[in-house]
Amino acid sequence: MNLCILDNDYLDPAIEATYTGYGAMFERLLRDAGATGSFDIFKTYKGEYPATFDSYDAVLLTGSRADAFSQEPWVLALREKVEQLLQAKKKLVGVCFGHQLIGLILGARVGRAPQGWGAGRMAYQWLAPELPQAEGRTDIALLASHQDQVFDLPEGATLLATSAFCPVAAFAVEDRVFCVQPHPEFVEAYSAFLLDKRRAVLGEAQYLACTDSLAEGHDGDAVARMIVAFIAG
Repeated sequence: MNLCILDNDYLDPAIEATYTGYGAMFERLLRDAGATGSFDIFKTYKGEYPATFDSYDAVLLTGSRADAFSQEPWVLALREKVEQLLQAKKKLVGVCFGHQLIGLILGARVGRAPQGWGAGRMAYQWLAPELPQAEGRTDIALLASHQDQVFDLPEGATLLATSAFCPVAAFAVEDRVFCVQPHPEFVEAYSAFLLDKRRAVLGEAQYLACTDSLAEGHDGDAVARMIVAFIAG
């Protein structure tokens, strides 16, 4: 596997020494799921991109504190790159911000969720038990951290995961696009760090409920195996 990771955010300095970056978190996740080969990480918010994407089996877009619909120059540059990759039928994996950016480019509405922040461990109905490595599952739980959502299933896409809170929680387009709103790469300690940062924004009741939910575990490893299988074809 030759994977290009477009890393769309920097970590808080207080936690950077522990986790390095979102690109590194994804490399750990996917290697633990059996991926072998090369992983090249580019920080898009610094304007970093490969000279060409031709040699990559797939391109993965990480999350970000930025909005997918932002008019920031680096986000607009990223959107242009992703539009070109979609036109070239390059395999794409999008997570959180990446999921929203790809959805937006494919014509879906993306914006602030009126119900507020999705945070902590969240449960979803899994609608594609037949996918390679899905192992027949009909539900999934992942760690989330988002205030934006994809409101519509893009034309031609298949809905993979849904919940009352996040109706378009994951989708695929044929064998070319695999997108998921929550974060398979998160571990509980990192999710707890984000919850602590947003305690005042979330309010005490939601903060405590989300923090308590982390003890229930999540299925990030299962989604990672599906991503590896998707890239491998």
